[in-house]
Amino acid sequence: MARSLARLLVPVLAAGILLFATDAPRGNLPSAILVELFTSEGCSSCPPADALLQQLDASQPVSGAQLIVLSKHVDYWNHIGWTDPYSSWFFTDRQSAYAERFGLNSAYTPQMVVDGRTEFVGNDAHRVNQAIQESLAQQKVEVRISRVSLLAPHTLQAHIEADALPEPSKARHADVYIVVALNHAESQVLRGENGGRRLTHVGVVQSLTKIGSLELGKGFSRDVRVKLDSKTDLTNLRAIAFVQQPTQREVLGAAMEKVK
Repeated sequence: MARSLARLLVPVLAAGILLFATDAPRGNLPSAILVELFTSEGCSSCPPADALLQQLDASQPVSGAQLIVLSKHVDYWNHIGWTDPYSSWFFTDRQSAYAERFGLNSAYTPQMVVDGRTEFVGNDAHRVNQAIQESLAQQKVEVRISRVSLLAPHTLQAHIEADALPEPSKARHADVYIVVALNHAESQVLRGENGGRRLTHVGVVQSLTKIGSLELGKGFSRDVRVKLDSKTDLTNLRAIAFVQQPTQREVLGAAMEKVK
């Protein structure tokens, strides 16, 4: 499904599972790890994965890791009785690209992808802990997001920086993205497989925009602006920047700031 990323410049709209902190020091600063959950309010298997993602975000259970979580609501469940208000074809497209990269027969929910390197069923607490440990062993590009603020009318601005790709890196270039996400979201589901349930989510992506490329031996620095939907709650936002290989789709670095 090849569709233009430019359309995303204007955004679209269980049971607790415990993870035990593990000791994985990497100097004084934690290593940023991107955790993407592909989910849907129309999927009865998804609420436990949504709850796990919220727990990862709140408790940050792995020593040495800063977990940056993104909840991406796909749209292929919308035909069975409930239209997920946070869903988009764009997230379905992104998940399809991952399915191709991992050699899967089809996309599924809930699916968790850690740093674009590992995928598994999204409510598997043991597997996410293992994937985080694997990502901690990888060399990362430092990414920084600063001067995050809101402009009228409904525009977010930020300064994004990333260090150069290291010379021994397998990647010759990588894409740089900015994400605007809701800190918290909830719905009273009226129909479908989760009919009658009140569901809560964290890091719900409102927009994902490619803002440039990172080249071998060259750093990245840019001021960016993202137009927000007029209905967006401006008191409930976080901004994320990340660097990702365009073919293997490995996430090489990430950073997050709450919007104040």
